[in-house]
Amino acid sequence: MGSGFINLVPVFALVGASSAASFQDAMASCLTKNANTKDAATVMLQCTAGGGKLTSCTVVSDSAPGKGFDKAALCVAQAMPMGDKSGDVKVPMRFPGGQS
Repeated sequence: MGSGFINLVPVFALVGASSAASFQDAMASCLTKNANTKDAATVMLQCTAGGGKLTSCTVVSDSAPGKGFDKAALCVAQAMPMGDKSGDVKVPMRFPGGQS
């Protein structure tokens, strides 16, 4: 587990170095808790951004249904810092797999 464990398609800039480190930890935890790290998948979420956070996220698409990546993506979204972005946003996530 380390940086690059989950490769998210960059949509918004992370806020600050300490936020980036804690976000990496949250990503790794979400993936290992919900999905097989050997598999790859892409997930698209639709969320509401506000107050520096994402809320009301729903899964729009999941390239590996039933493998837990939808749950991993929703978990990651709870930890994703949003800065001053607000409104409805689509959040693409790519889980590259290959981790043992």
